[in-house]
Amino acid sequence: MSVGRRKIAARIQHALWLIFFAQIAVGFFVELPYNYWLSWLPALGAIAISLVTSRSARRRIETEPPAPVEVAPPVTGRWSVLNSPADKVPSHGTHNLAQTYAIDIMAEPEKGPARPAPVWFWPIAYRNEAYPAFGAPLRAVADATVVYAEDGQRDHLSRSSLAGVLYFWLIEGVGRTLGGARRIVGNHIVLDLGGTYAVYAHVQRGSLEVRAGEKVVAGQVLGRCGNSGNSTQPHVHFQLMDGPDLDSARGVPFRWRGLGVPANGEVFTTGADGTTGVDGTTGADGTSGTTGADSADSTEAVVPASSHGA
Repeated sequence: MSVGRRKIAARIQHALWLIFFAQIAVGFFVELPYNYWLSWLPALGAIAISLVTSRSARRRIETEPPAPVEVAPPVTGRWSVLNSPADKVPSHGTHNLAQTYAIDIMAEPEKGPARPAPVWFWPIAYRNEAYPAFGAPLRAVADATVVYAEDGQRDHLSRSSLAGVLYFWLIEGVGRTLGGARRIVGNHIVLDLGGTYAVYAHVQRGSLEVRAGEKVVAGQVLGRCGNSGNSTQPHVHFQLMDGPDLDSARGVPFRWRGLGVPANGEVFTTGADGTTGVDGTTGADGTSGTTGADSADSTEAVVPASSHGA
């Protein structure tokens, strides 16, 4: 499917969801002038478009699998992994918004308070400052040009309890879907690495240190980790894609230099000097243990990220 067709499909799908939920809202106040079952047609149409685009993405992966692009890690310090493409593809359960090979990471410092574990009932939510990832520097993974940078959306409280998760999925998630890509990824940065584009999502409000059009060098601080957009707790969502537009781009696999692609539950450490290591695994309660294989030992062919002069 061409870029133009993917863009059109995304816009039609968004419009169909808007129509569907608008009907639900209107239906609370007046009786719709047509059969109830007809009101489901926009939702069915949106789902059909999603199935077609997902099938196209799967066919591309099967017939023309993209080569991984090697870049530096986007953070320094000690972090754990969730929703890794090392475990499944698409890693987030969807090819939408070029998330095919996206990864989520959360800070796990050796010293200081650990991030709060999820709870059933209380507290309903935590402030972002309770999470060590909040405010952590986000670093350029290669020499690049900033093509988009936004940090005006608020950082909301965590969605770490049963009530918070239900609100996240049933209310907030619907609203953000209707708001489009910006509301889902929240504040975000897009870098042009030279034909491949890196995305940092859920950036902290007011933390940007770069602007669109600026050239950056590998390791340069771009902004800070936040909890904006479709996020249950402060974390870094990172992905590569083949275009600058989230609605029409396709995901590109990555490998972090010295780490490869860490798997779900793995804990890794990376320093500002480029030193890296996989420490072990971590559970939902933050406890750690040893792990066997280092994912950096993969034998896949890797394409280095192209560099811009700064």
